[in-house]
Amino acid sequence: MDAEALQRAQDRIEAAAQSRVAPADLDATLERAREQVAALAATTAALEASLPARVGDAVQDGIRTEVLPVARHIAEVRGLLNNLIGRVETLQGDVLAERHARVDDLALLVDLIAAGWKGVEQRLDRIERRLGGDVVELPLAS
Repeated sequence: MDAEALQRAQDRIEAAAQSRVAPADLDATLERAREQVAALAATTAALEASLPARVGDAVQDGIRTEVLPVARHIAEVRGLLNNLIGRVETLQGDVLAERHARVDDLALLVDLIAAGWKGVEQRLDRIERRLGGDVVELPLAS
């Protein structure tokens, strides 16, 4: 073996031995790691306990933020529809009153025509009596 290679190997062994951690330092590091892991577990448990409530609150806030304007729009549409229904009912009443008025007008017109024909019939009867009653009646065309 080469003396120089042997020297390099011994130097590496010495360097490794010098960089070795002391057992007390290792124990202290392990203890700190255990404490930090325990703290992390406690924080995780606290988050697991509070996270559903926080998520629920966030969802409710989001829904409230989004649904409130929609509820206002629905209420406005409901009000407009109620207004429209009232107007349609008013129009329906007006149309019904107008229809009854037209029926009354038609009844009056029929009465006037019937009275006019009665007057014509009475007049023709008088003329027939003056003429002596020899008038031939003609059948009415159907």
